[in-house]
Amino acid sequence: MTTRSYILDTLEQVFAKDGYASLLMRHAPAGTDMAFASEVIFGTIRNYSLLEAQWRPYAKRTKLRTALLLDMSVYQLFFLDGTPDYAAVHEAVELAGKHEKGFVNAVLHKVREQGLQVPEDPAVRYSLPSWILNLWKAHYGEETALKIAESCGRRGRITGRVNTLKASKKDFENDPHYTFLDEEAFIYEGPLQNTEEFRNGLVLIQDLHSMQVVKMLKAEEGMHVLDACAAPGTKTQQIACAMNDRGEITAQELYEKRTGLISELMERTGASCVKAITADAASEGAYPEESFERILIDAPCSGLGDLSHKPEIRWHLKPENLDELTAIQKAILNANAPYLKRGGILVYSTCTLNRKENENMVRDFLKEHEEYELLEEKTLFPFEDDADGFFSARMRRK
Repeated sequence: MTTRSYILDTLEQVFAKDGYASLLMRHAPAGTDMAFASEVIFGTIRNYSLLEAQWRPYAKRTKLRTALLLDMSVYQLFFLDGTPDYAAVHEAVELAGKHEKGFVNAVLHKVREQGLQVPEDPAVRYSLPSWILNLWKAHYGEETALKIAESCGRRGRITGRVNTLKASKKDFENDPHYTFLDEEAFIYEGPLQNTEEFRNGLVLIQDLHSMQVVKMLKAEEGMHVLDACAAPGTKTQQIACAMNDRGEITAQELYEKRTGLISELMERTGASCVKAITADAASEGAYPEESFERILIDAPCSGLGDLSHKPEIRWHLKPENLDELTAIQKAILNANAPYLKRGGILVYSTCTLNRKENENMVRDFLKEHEEYELLEEKTLFPFEDDADGFFSARMRRK
């Protein structure tokens, strides 16, 4: 299998079977040029509507596989430096079905001759379903919505955090791959996951805005903390660092396999104060009332703030999914509310940009739970700090 045929197969899994490229690419065959494959796969997903708009005038009806072949080839023509046009066209023709080689060749030559066309419709230009863009316009105004949309087309950069249980900023200051933003957070140039310091748990990959969520919790040494929806455990580990690994963190997750991910991360990073358990965060009565001084609910959500790292979300998500998610979020908040001690802090967060899952969810929770008060809430947009979009609300039990 050539790298380009692997790319086409992966794209077909993404669009025909709602697959996620990052998971599919873990099982790439030996010999695959992973750097090239990653660039073309993610670039095609991020720019899907824009790419299709280039060739659709010449081909009204196509099979999905042929359409994806044209998409990935157009991406190479206009967005990928270092790939000669003739090579992109030739390889596309080689991959085309026996009866479609002439068609693919003709369409790509026309597209190359016309040059990149930028559509007026921002949903096509930024490759977003219209309903998502309209939702953002309704919630945040047109100017902010378009800035969010533009940020969704960028490649997500690699940012991370020093694990202060094992290392400090000074251990990496002389490494040119690291650019530190404060004592813990950094930008990394290159594949951080392949480094010795990552494998040994000295550093973790984490989005900058994700780190801000944990800081709102203000966890301290000796506290009992519940991380209600904890996998894969990156925020849990940050809480452990804030507590200097002194106290007790209960990190729960619905599925045993994901609970295992938490345990593996804690072992690798030396966070011994964490107890990972498999439990349903929406189940009532799991703990005695007033068991914890801090609770973090990083709720399952639509993920509309994370479209640069997980661009498939925009194509997989449907409007009706939002109602399903808000029902789950409400159940989790209500189930965990009794577990917080008086005077304790509960932080509710999502990595989405949707008031229904964010501000409205908090407002409805506070109406039903008068024993809670809102201290602070933040929406962090992806065009700020070149990071993911996040919402977080800090509430206190009176």
